[in-house]
Amino acid sequence: MLSSDLKDDADIKRERRALSVWANMIARRFVRFTTEVKTTLFKAFCTSFYTSSLWVSYPRGQYNALRVQYNNAFRVLMGLPRFCSASGMFAESRVDCFYSTMRKRCTSLVRVRASANGILRAFAQRFDCQYLNHCCMVHLLSNRNL
Repeated sequence: MLSSDLKDDADIKRERRALSVWANMIARRFVRFTTEVKTTLFKAFCTSFYTSSLWVSYPRGQYNALRVQYNNAFRVLMGLPRFCSASGMFAESRVDCFYSTMRKRCTSLVRVRASANGILRAFAQRFDCQYLNHCCMVHLLSNRNL
């Protein structure tokens, strides 16, 4: 989603709304299903975060709000208490936590550096590229606030 100030706030808000819609829909419609089915549905519909690998310019509060919403969506879907450990519930269910999901999204786009297309390769190998610097920071500061 493009904005006049080139910030990613609107796109993060859009992803938060989409996450809420999908998580609530799955939680209501599949309340009696097994945890394996719910986990598969969560992975399929709540971890996509389209265009998240392109997010570079956003306030930390928006990003943290998305992380909290991701954790709460999984809790609601699994029927877990509000204050249970996020890392524990994801590890027990073998689902990627928010930070792992975002790292994987950045990694998938960093593969552009190995592209046969010379224009893409030249863009991705620039050291002043804001996106590339962001991806490096995501990997260096894994499981920490960005």
